[in-house]
Amino acid sequence: MLGRHGCQNSMTKGAQMVSLVKPIGFIFLLSSLLLGTACGSVTELSNNPPTTNPTNNNVPNGSQNFSNCMVFPADNSWNQNISTAPLHPNSANYIAHILAEGNANLHADFGSNPEYGIPFIVVDGTQELIPVHFLDFVDESDPGPYPIPPNAPNEGGGDRHVLAFDQDQCMLYELYHAEYTSGAWEADSGAVFDLSSNELRPDGWTSADAAGLPIFPGLVKYQEAVEDKKILHAIRFTVSATQKAHIAPATHHASNITNPNAPPMGLRLRLKADFDISNYHGAARVILEALKTYGLILADNGSDWYLSGARDSRWDDEDLNQLKTVPGSAFEAVDTGELIY
Repeated sequence: MLGRHGCQNSMTKGAQMVSLVKPIGFIFLLSSLLLGTACGSVTELSNNPPTTNPTNNNVPNGSQNFSNCMVFPADNSWNQNISTAPLHPNSANYIAHILAEGNANLHADFGSNPEYGIPFIVVDGTQELIPVHFLDFVDESDPGPYPIPPNAPNEGGGDRHVLAFDQDQCMLYELYHAEYTSGAWEADSGAVFDLSSNELRPDGWTSADAAGLPIFPGLVKYQEAVEDKKILHAIRFTVSATQKAHIAPATHHASNITNPNAPPMGLRLRLKADFDISNYHGAARVILEALKTYGLILADNGSDWYLSGARDSRWDDEDLNQLKTVPGSAFEAVDTGELIY
């Protein structure tokens, strides 16, 4: 993505532990084994708005679990089943606005190429705390130090996200535009999330993502899509032109666009129930099933209809390429709350 959280002019943006660390992905693991690490062994793998975006239907929610931690409570927005949620009154206009901007079909922004996808690292309670210096959105960032080792994988491209999942404390640490230098991390912004809580960031604050949301819970992960064959949460996605507004659980927007038909940060889309997915297979089929149940959450400015996934060299690109045949017109927006300006 381009610029501060995307292609548009940005507005204002928007915290514990190394002897065992785990990166996800064969290539990073191999490099770690060959090169070693200064911080231990690595294996990659309240003035708030409402603290939760309560379910508006009576269907069961998801329960995303990772590395012995529940990734937010079952009633958290990321885990909310929206299959029967009411249609947003501006749904048709939101979809039309996205379609008019560029890409017309879905695209998996991850795959077997190690440069694709958003990486994360799993750490435990022995991880050394590393200083973090914020260069831009200091007042909207959770202060360090963070338990992110110097060799944590960094996302390619301009955003350079760095994510650490503390499996002992069930905490999430995320940095935006990050680089390790001179014994500390430097980043434009950073956020810490307690995975046992529904508490949002203060309204108007960013995170490591433009919408003020955590990134990790919205990633498609190889384990769930291929091995478990079920995704029990919403998926993060981007569009190129967003509105100067947001919907909880988002707490921040990054746009000057006042067109009411432009999609706001935090907007929830779902794949229409009548879209036929019977001919899809593998991970693509699992992803589409999740999009009918948990949908998408708009989290950043970027390429239209790009779905976010974890970096993993095991992804089957031919499988994921099936998603390129799914049109954006097969989606609809659901009503999950009021616009916040």
